[in-house]
Amino acid sequence: MFCTFYESPIGFLEVAGTADAIVSVRFCESPGKQTDVCELIQRAVAQLGAYFAGELREFDLPLAPQGTAFQKRVWDYLLSIPYGRTVSYRQVAEALGNPAAIRAVGAANGANPIPIIIPCHRVVGSDGSLVGYGGGLWRKEWLLRHEGVLLL
Repeated sequence: MFCTFYESPIGFLEVAGTADAIVSVRFCESPGKQTDVCELIQRAVAQLGAYFAGELREFDLPLAPQGTAFQKRVWDYLLSIPYGRTVSYRQVAEALGNPAAIRAVGAANGANPIPIIIPCHRVVGSDGSLVGYGGGLWRKEWLLRHEGVLLL
């Protein structure tokens, strides 16, 4: 497992993975212990830098998030939400063929181990409200403003 830290406009991000796939991006208060870094981790950090600079709208990285089959279905759906767009938890549940699974979608969204790259910040309440974000609502708001979803 390889790990490095990236200082983003919304705080430090710990980027971890193998030589074959990114497995996690975590928000942290300060950088921790870095390991040797493989080419894929360097690529992930470069793409995060380009995203935060407004130069990248879609990540191109192999991902291997660990979770249940349902969580992985939710995360796969999140990858289809375009930059600058949002969907509601209800819309995700309906798209997955289970309109009653709104809370389960919310729980899977909250368990996303690769935020930003798997854009869980693009999921909002049915009324458009910013509800729930593992990195804190201020980060969700920042990311949506950055993508032009929310105006100043």
